[in-house]
Amino acid sequence: MAIKLGMEAKLLYKVGGQAGGGAWVVLGNTRDVTLNLEAGEGDRTTRSNSGLRVDVAALQGAVGGVGMVWDTADAGFTAIKNAFFGNDPIGFQILDETSGQGLQADFSITNFSRNEALEEAITVSVTAKVTYSATAPSWIGG
Repeated sequence: MAIKLGMEAKLLYKVGGQAGGGAWVVLGNTRDVTLNLEAGEGDRTTRSNSGLRVDVAALQGAVGGVGMVWDTADAGFTAIKNAFFGNDPIGFQILDETSGQGLQADFSITNFSRNEALEEAITVSVTAKVTYSATAPSWIGG
């Protein structure tokens, strides 16, 4: 089994979403990135389950978290900021390495919080959630 370090992972973006014009661009101005994949639960309990609740995985969801340096001259920072303020979708590929595997989907930026620690660079914490799109989310490269 190959061990991967977080610094090897790649976050790519595409203005306008997956179907938007132009190529996927590596977002280099990132610090920590998280990808939370989870499924809802559907209750399938019946009287024949001997008094135990039985749940099955239901709809899946994905939430991404990105920490970035506040850099208004950075194109990726600007694309995410504009997606937040314009309520526009932005495409993300959250990959474990260059040309690796991970989630590709259109996301809505639901949180764009500026952090101003006294002795550190100003940063921004971004939350992105998979959003409605004509192009379905997919797991790529695996």
